[in-house]
Order: sequence, then structure tokens, then C-alpha cells
Amino acid sequence: MLNNIGLPGLLLIAVVVLVLFGRGKISSLMGEVGKGITSFKKGVAEGNKEIEDASNEAEATTKTEDEKDKA
Repeated sequence: MLNNIGLPGLLLIAVVVLVLFGRGKISSLMGEVGKGITSFKKGVAEGNKEIEDASNEAEATTKTEDEKDKA
């Protein structure tokens, strides 16, 4: 169903949305979407850093245990 929309259909939908909600409302909504995307990316980066830190800590612990076993 959605494969048949095309450019004229998308333009018509955009005009209807603009008329219903107004430019100011859409602008503020897009600003909030942008903030949400930025926050999501920041959260993903922090999560990756935590995983990397935990991995490095586990490696250090494993190396320390290996040194104790050799002694």
C-alpha cells in the first residue's frame, strides 16, 4: 500500500499536516525530535564506554590472577 504513494502524495500529506498543525507547532516538534536523537546517541556512547571499561577491568583482573597462579 505505501509503495504507491510517490512524491505528489508525500507533498499532499506534508501540506495537510502543515495546515492542521501550523508551522510553529511542527517546528517545535522537530526541535524535540532532534533533542531526543541527540540524547539517544549520547546514551549509546555512554553505554559503549561502560562496556569497554568493564571489559578492560575484566582483562586486568584476569592478568592479575594469571600472575598469582604463576607465583
